[in-house]
Amino acid sequence: MSWLVALILLPLLGALAVAGWRDNARAATATAFGVSVATLLLVVPLWLTYDPGGDRIQQVTSVDWIPAFGVHFAFGIDGIALLMVAVTALLVPIVIGALRSTDTLPAERRVSHFLALILVQEALTIAVFAATDVFLFYVLFEIMLVPMYFLIGFYGGPRRQYAAVKFFLYSFLGGLIMLASAIGAYSLAADELGSGTFDWATLVAVVSRAPVETQVWLFLGFFLAFAIKAPLVPFHTWLPDAAGQAPIAVTVLLVGVLDKVGTFGFLRYSLPMFPLASTQLAPLVLVLGVVGILYGSILAAGQHDMKRFVAYVSIAHFGFIALGIFAFTTQATVGSATYMLNHSLATGMLILVIGIVAARGGSSRIADYGGMFRVTPVLGGMLLLAGMSTLSLPGTNSFVSEFLVLIGAFDARPVFATLATVGMVLAAAYVLWLYQRIMTGPVRGDALVGAGGGPGTATAPEAGAKKAVRDLSGREIAVLAPLVVLIVGLGFYPQPVLDTVEPAVEATLTAVQER
Repeated sequence: MSWLVALILLPLLGALAVAGWRDNARAATATAFGVSVATLLLVVPLWLTYDPGGDRIQQVTSVDWIPAFGVHFAFGIDGIALLMVAVTALLVPIVIGALRSTDTLPAERRVSHFLALILVQEALTIAVFAATDVFLFYVLFEIMLVPMYFLIGFYGGPRRQYAAVKFFLYSFLGGLIMLASAIGAYSLAADELGSGTFDWATLVAVVSRAPVETQVWLFLGFFLAFAIKAPLVPFHTWLPDAAGQAPIAVTVLLVGVLDKVGTFGFLRYSLPMFPLASTQLAPLVLVLGVVGILYGSILAAGQHDMKRFVAYVSIAHFGFIALGIFAFTTQATVGSATYMLNHSLATGMLILVIGIVAARGGSSRIADYGGMFRVTPVLGGMLLLAGMSTLSLPGTNSFVSEFLVLIGAFDARPVFATLATVGMVLAAAYVLWLYQRIMTGPVRGDALVGAGGGPGTATAPEAGAKKAVRDLSGREIAVLAPLVVLIVGLGFYPQPVLDTVEPAVEATLTAVQER
């Protein structure tokens, strides 16, 4: 059994064990955390045995599933998939470790079931990044919606049912359209080879030679599914609702990992399988990407809720990723591939810190805070670091990715790259605005003074008195420490990540340019 298969199976088995602790939240949390850490440790040999100069797809495992239709349980990774598997395995123990500080789950819901769903979500997410059979990818693409639906719909905020249904329907519909295109690709393979197959490498070889008109129709089916998942404007409307209503732990996985399935799909499926269509329709995608950068940035600056703020920030960042992918230069595409990792780290930390702030004050409204740095300086420092990484400050991990995207896009698409640079200016504005409103100045706001803070806040003896709001504990600092180390470390030395993804990027672009 390969390390990759073990990474998929361990969280599934762990979910069964965690679900068994029905009435023991402490034991369930300890078990879930232990399983997630063990899963993360399995990434170490997976990373060490990966050879960037070797085969495009490594750690290959394939077992017949539906032989009559050429369907297999087939898994394997390239450098891009390796990054996404690694960051998924990293974020899960972090959100479980931070759960006590970020979320108060509904009293009628069991913590054990919540944690079991988190582990199932982890396993399915790793599997979807590793799938090398297109039909298996589709099945996982749809099944991974189920645990996320229950995580939002059972454990979220007041409008959780609406947000969960909207999230599910958008992604499910996109997946069905992708299935139609996958069947079309299967038929092309059957016509040329005499028997159909869903093997990724075979479909890339066959479908990439199809006429451009055929490729365009098949491309659109995959593109719509990935654009919804990413999400790109105008397919984004589910994200602010889902992120705003989901528990903080779920929001981290939703925005930090699940959304990357869309941009990963562009690189793994859209470009290699449909190179002619990708080139022909690139201007359309670039327009959507740049519109997303500007639209997301402007709406982020106008948000009153911290969680919805992060959702619109992510929409802007996904615009940068799309710009880099469809610029078709090595620099820009490497930037996009590493941006997926770095966005997960920066946004994951930002959401966690915002969750801790909201839990301390009992409110996620920005207007309910002010001057919090005076009473929680360490928490304020963490928010500042997460914000600086979000706006891609030099010395943080996101800078390298954004710089590569823009410098690579300038060579091929100077107009789009120039418009995208406006997003950098807007990012500085909305991040500093958020930090200034929450952390600077005198202590103020209903969440921090005795003027009627939200549920769960410490009550003051009289109106206007400061509430007792504690700074980060040692445990909370330890939970955030891996993200701090990676944000700073990759900001100064990103080479290991760049070396990992560059061969996969070059292979993808070569497939496009040869057609």
